Amino acid sequence: MNERGAPTVCISHSGSVSDPLDTVDDMTNSFAITGAHVVPVTSPEFDGGAVVVEDGRITALGPDVVPPPGVPVVDAAGAWLLPGFVEAHGHVGIHEEANGPAGNDTNELTGPNQAAVRAIDAVDIDDEGFRDALSGGITAIVVKPGSGNPIGGQSVAIKTWGGRTIDEQLISDAVSVKSALGENPKRVYGDKGQTPSTRLGVAKVIREAFAAADHYRKARAAAESKGEPFERDLTKETLARVLDGELAWDQHTHRHDDIATAIRLSEEFGYRLVVNHGTEAHKIADVLAAKDIPVIYGPLFTSRSKVELRDRGIPHLAALAAAGVRVAITTDAPVVPIAMLVTQATMAVRDGLPRQTALEALTTNPATFLGFGDRVGRLEAGYDADLVLWSGDPLDATSRANRVWIDGRQVFEWADGVGVITPRW
Repeated sequence: MNERGAPTVCISHSGSVSDPLDTVDDMTNSFAITGAHVVPVTSPEFDGGAVVVEDGRITALGPDVVPPPGVPVVDAAGAWLLPGFVEAHGHVGIHEEANGPAGNDTNELTGPNQAAVRAIDAVDIDDEGFRDALSGGITAIVVKPGSGNPIGGQSVAIKTWGGRTIDEQLISDAVSVKSALGENPKRVYGDKGQTPSTRLGVAKVIREAFAAADHYRKARAAAESKGEPFERDLTKETLARVLDGELAWDQHTHRHDDIATAIRLSEEFGYRLVVNHGTEAHKIADVLAAKDIPVIYGPLFTSRSKVELRDRGIPHLAALAAAGVRVAITTDAPVVPIAMLVTQATMAVRDGLPRQTALEALTTNPATFLGFGDRVGRLEAGYDADLVLWSGDPLDATSRANRVWIDGRQVFEWADGVGVITPRW
């Protein structure tokens, strides 16, 4: 038992949880892991050696690395060590599970342009989905507003566990703006008898908003050059940040024609487009590849619940990757339980997605697409020590996340048939 009474476990040679052998306390953020099969994702896999963590960051790793003297050691022989997974598109904390309307702050549906709202202001870090994320080896998530508005608001990238406020889990609040094309916004506002009620209207709202934002930033620059005061407009200011390349444009879109509209708008205004969902993206995969537009694909485990999902299929992800499109995978949690992120990847591998591509789609790709790939998504010196020790290959559906560390602190372990989560610090 550690000093708080929670069990401290190690991994036996079989990869199963065994009696405690190491003495690394949950709150220690400097230690070494030895004996594991290590999958850095962006460099060759290796056996043995060590991964060394100091002050919450990886400082060394490799088959010939030896733990520094005096550093606590986790003996992980027989287990697999990977970076924590990244959920690239979720609503955990703003669409809380089991809380009904009181816990649903996903869409601000009082107007079609909500660029000024921020997901960080609505995330409940005590949502059960964050605990589920740990059990699935997920250590980071991009929480996004919903898809009821043409322009839904600003997303936030956070760790899935940590301190007592979201600010202590923050990776970046300068990630992206969520936008939606297709059925959702036209239904929401069509039912109100307002614009937009058609795909034409949805595109019009977005186009007019960016035209106004472009005028705003030019007027702001002119005022600054003259030393004159300038009244801030939070909505236009946010979209100006998109035009300046500071924020990505996270485009909810399923049908191929909506994806084409997303590309058209992005090229008209020059912003950085990331396709989200991409159900029919395989139909224009060559176009997306040629323009190097990434796709956050999924969720994969859903029914054809609306017309624009009619052509959904897990094999389409492999087709996208084969065409040269950079891909990530999403559960759209809580649409699909977030712990099933890796299970979706496993099924995609079954249906033709290369194993290496699947691992990249869970780690380095989503982090890179959304601007924080310099901190998480791989095992590399200098990166955050967000680590997951698996009982075996995580793309084997029978493998389990046995231990999870975030910023070098153990936050989860599987012990005696239950997941034990470390209290917040």
